[in-house]
Amino acid sequence: MPDPMILRLAAWALLAVVGLTPPGAAAAAPLDVALLAPQRTDAELALNRVVDALRQGKRATAVRELEALIRREPDFRAAHWLHAQLLSARTGRQGILPAGVDPLAFEELRAELHLRAEAEAALPADGDVPNVVMALAPRHAHLIVVDLNLARLYVLKNDDGRLSLVRHHYAAIGRNGSRKVSEGDLRTPVGVYHVTQWRDGRSLPDLYGSGAFPVDYPNAWDQFKQRTGYGIWLHGVPSGTYTRAPKSSEGCVTMANDDLTALRAYIEVGQTPVVFTDELKWLSSAEAQAQRADWLLRLEDWREAWASVDTERYLDHYHPEFSSPDMTRAQFVAHKRRVNEGKTFIDVEITDLNLWRYPGVDQPMVLVEFTQRYTSNNYASVSQKQQYWRQMADGQWKIFREVGR
Repeated sequence: MPDPMILRLAAWALLAVVGLTPPGAAAAAPLDVALLAPQRTDAELALNRVVDALRQGKRATAVRELEALIRREPDFRAAHWLHAQLLSARTGRQGILPAGVDPLAFEELRAELHLRAEAEAALPADGDVPNVVMALAPRHAHLIVVDLNLARLYVLKNDDGRLSLVRHHYAAIGRNGSRKVSEGDLRTPVGVYHVTQWRDGRSLPDLYGSGAFPVDYPNAWDQFKQRTGYGIWLHGVPSGTYTRAPKSSEGCVTMANDDLTALRAYIEVGQTPVVFTDELKWLSSAEAQAQRADWLLRLEDWREAWASVDTERYLDHYHPEFSSPDMTRAQFVAHKRRVNEGKTFIDVEITDLNLWRYPGVDQPMVLVEFTQRYTSNNYASVSQKQQYWRQMADGQWKIFREVGR
């Protein structure tokens, strides 16, 4: 039987290390390329056909597919490297590194293929959703999620709260990995962001390829944590390059220019959320719905306590270490008690709700975003609110941070 590791890694990431599927060995089921075709660039589909051929022991077919791919994408260095390994394997020898070539460059190519294979093996089942989102407002037509561990970008369509995967592709990250803290640390941030603009490649240096989508790093949570830096973009790659190494940028997320061009159809400036995470898992629809229902009840309890002018029950929803941009918890408590003394009624309506299980934090945290319509006997307002709920040691969830605008 073929080595299970070769099959699990889709057979092409570790060819130079563990060898090819032996001739005559039982082959794994072919990859369902047709299922993925609407969501992929031609280059990734071609690599999947190579996988399929190798799984069936068809080495000559794999070589032909790679040669055709290289003719179409002559700058696809990882494909060239894999082609060389396949040709070398025909002779029974390991690939020979040409004189004067940096070995690290070849390790980066192998790493790219390895991550592509891992991502293919980890594709979610139909209906599965990312663990980072529990509810998405209908105004967001699409959601972008970047798995920083697997160097993979996913596009999900939002159909009245039901998410479905419509596209995914390879995307490289910062040279030093994830969890950006400070300017110049060469890391990609982890968090929930939004695209702020489109910048056409014709107005940018060649480094950015066909263009760029800047995101709003540092966001409100980053600022609270005093994280520094700027200029985190989703962008393309220079001319003469197909993709960059998995860890190669100064903190941006980079991708093939064809992939960036395709991404434009799914991004609405100012609306489309982008989640960078190094903790991505996929949940079944039932799991996701259960979590969402739990949080809707929790949020409703907070809203109802406020609307009932039950000040103490309302304040009990706030963490002992709560703060807002302009108040400590003690100041907030005194303010709410004073204000509510003059209320004969309060009405609070919540719309445009987003529920994010926030990634990259030291304690479990959920970001709740919504439009708040507040009416009372002597005041009315409409505002956008962000609440950061933290789980306490006893399992209860409390509002740790609240930001309005």
